[in-house]
Order: sequence, then C-alpha cells, then structure tokens
Amino acid sequence: MDDLKAKYLGQIAEAADEAAIEAIRVAAVGKKGEIALMMRELGKMTPEERQTAGPALNALKDEINSALAAKKAALADAALDERLRSEWLDVTLPVRPRRQGTLHPISQASEELTAIFAEMGFAVAEGPRIETDWYNFDALNIPGHHPARAEMDTFYMHRAEGDNRPPHVLRTHTSPVQIRSMELQGAPIRVICPGGVYRADYDQTHTPMFHQVEGLAIDKGISMANLKWTLEEFVKAFFEVDDVELRFRASHFPFTEPSAEVDIRCSWEGGQLKIGEGDDWMEILGSGMVHPKVIAAGGIDPEVYQGFAFGIGIDRLAMLKYGIPDLRAFFDSDLRWLRHYGFAALDMPNLHGGLSR
Repeated sequence: MDDLKAKYLGQIAEAADEAAIEAIRVAAVGKKGEIALMMRELGKMTPEERQTAGPALNALKDEINSALAAKKAALADAALDERLRSEWLDVTLPVRPRRQGTLHPISQASEELTAIFAEMGFAVAEGPRIETDWYNFDALNIPGHHPARAEMDTFYMHRAEGDNRPPHVLRTHTSPVQIRSMELQGAPIRVICPGGVYRADYDQTHTPMFHQVEGLAIDKGISMANLKWTLEEFVKAFFEVDDVELRFRASHFPFTEPSAEVDIRCSWEGGQLKIGEGDDWMEILGSGMVHPKVIAAGGIDPEVYQGFAFGIGIDRLAMLKYGIPDLRAFFDSDLRWLRHYGFAALDMPNLHGGLSR
C-alpha cells in the first residue's frame, strides 16, 4: 500500500495540467480505479484482515483526493499568475464617457420651434392642463352643441355629487392659454403656447395625449399678410429649406374669422418627404384672424385691436422632420427606438441649459 501511495503522489506532483490530474483521479480513485478495486476485495477477507486493510485503504483514498485537490488549486493559481503577468489593467484610469441621456424627439422639436419663434419676438406662455369648460370652449367661441364638447371627444373630470363648480376638462388644445395670456397682459401681445393636450382618439396619427403649439399676435393693424409671413419664416427655419410655398385654403374654426388650413408644397420621391419642392401638398396647421368674440373674452377691445392665431401639432412636426411614421411610437418605445432615429447623444446647447441632438 505504501508503494501505491508513493506512485500516485509522485504522479500528482508531476502533473502539468488539469487533464493530467483528471487522468490520475480516474486511475486511482475512480469507479474502476486501482484503489476502488482493492476496496472490493475487502469482502473476501477475514474480519481481522478487514479491520486492518479497510481503514488503511480509506486513509489512502482521502490522502490522494486531498493531494489531487491541492494540485488542482496550485495549477489554477499558477495559471492566474501567468495571466496577471501577461495582461495589465490600470484601474486608476478614468472610465470611458458614455452619455445615457437624450432629448426625446418631441422635446427636441419643442426646443427648435421655441427658438425660432423667439427670434420673431414671440414669448412663451403656459397654462394648466386641467381647464374649466369656459376657458377651453366658451371663451373660444365654441358653442354648446359643438361636437368637440361631447364626452366621446373630450375627457371630462369626474365631479362628486353636489359639486356645483363649473365642469373641468383635460384641455383639448392650448388655446385656453391664449385667453389667459390676454387677460394677464392685455394688448399688444405676441406669444406661443406649447404644451400637452388630450383628446379621446387613438390610431396611427392620433393619440389620447399629444402636443401642440399655438401662436397668438394681437395689435393694431395686424393682417393675414403678417400671418402668412410668420408661418413662411417658421417653416423655412424649422425644416431648414431656403424657399417654401404655402397654400391657404378657406376653412372654419369657431375661434378665427376668416379661417384657413395651411398646406405646404412637398414631394414624396422614393418614399422620402422633401419640403418646399415637388407637386404635392400636405396640410400642416390651422390658422386665421382671431374672432372678435375671442378677443373680447380675453379682455381686449376688438374695435381697437385685431390679430392672428395658428395651431400646429408638435408631434406631427417631429414626425415629418425626423421621418417617424407612427405617432404612437413617441409614447411606447425605448432608447433603442430613439437611437434608430438619431437621438442617441446630447451635443448641442438647448433652451434649458442642457445639451440636445
């Protein structure tokens, strides 16, 4: 048994890798190993012989297993030492910069249009998203029978029994901010009103929540010509084109008179939208001269002042500029979707003091 011990301990000491260790283990203490076979012979021995041979074989088996484990650990340590000598890493170096933040396309479009209108003298006005139906409808000359006031189109706030306050709604446009701005500032006034609005609608081009920017200019002597120039300058700046052709089509909005839908000349060659060229027209906004009743609701004398107003969907502007096909993607996608459309890094100053695309 001493010869067997010396044999295997010597082999273990000379083993050069884990494969050699495994071969020794199988030969010595495996199911068909030499020591295992000797232990099977214990049944043929007398009780006196088993009392001597049994403990000796178990001790030999334990010693070989311990030697195998120690050698395996020593080989692993040697491999690690070799790897540490051949590889190096300076843990004192700073980590590589990886910007995680990014402006959402709607936020980016809001930043851009705000900057453009600011250069034309428009201030930014904001108001509550929960409005009374007076600010949202009545002050804007929207009659009680108008379809927009139906519960199938507008989200009305729940009221407890006995609550006699005026009905409140999730604003359906940012036009109430125009009324509040006229009440607060009077005339002359020139503001844009960007923000979130809500309507009961949902498909590829409509969502229950979306974003609008509405513009209002009130002064003496303002005309449709001023409106046309303002919109042309905005479209050229936002879509980064040198020339653009707009088409004004007669329409009807309760809060403007006359009213006009505004189309922009474009082309769809190869499935790609090009603004300012081609033979196609695409509607982008609604506009008109502010109705005298709306001016009066804002506390301004319509006999002295007049003005224009317009409303644009910010989400739609972002879709057109960045080639995003489905409006719903703005609200149910992740950063991978943003990176697909190029919104992966913040590298340009924006109005809030941060960085943008």
